[in-house]
Amino acid sequence: MLRPALIAVALTAALPATAQLRVSNGWSRATAPRAATGAGYATIRNEGRRADRLVGVTSPRAARVEIHSMSMAGGVMRMRQITGGIAIPSGGTVRLAPGGNHLMLVGLKAPLAVGERVPVTFRFQEARPVTVMLRVLAAGASGPRP
Repeated sequence: MLRPALIAVALTAALPATAQLRVSNGWSRATAPRAATGAGYATIRNEGRRADRLVGVTSPRAARVEIHSMSMAGGVMRMRQITGGIAIPSGGTVRLAPGGNHLMLVGLKAPLAVGERVPVTFRFQEARPVTVMLRVLAAGASGPRP
């Protein structure tokens, strides 16, 4: 009787400690009628015992989705694409937010309208892909209200 329990414990201990990632609070802002790009924001929480890395994002609503950073340089706000992904430490949280790291939906197939939900799939180095819906808020919104 004890033997099956010991085998189960041994097998559980042998499983890899993969990242357990949760993506929440996904949102975007409405775009102008002819806009080719839109921004996306979310929170990524690593509840696993191993670090992971966000390596890409896709959406059927855009030709491509890029991960960007924003920084101040000489009093000018600069936006640059992050090509190596973003590290997500074990037990850590990464916020994709206005004024910092964020998503750029490039080549929008249609404008983003208030009230829509835009599907995006986050791809990680270790964890399985996670698909969430970005809730489209008004153009001047600073984020969803709790």
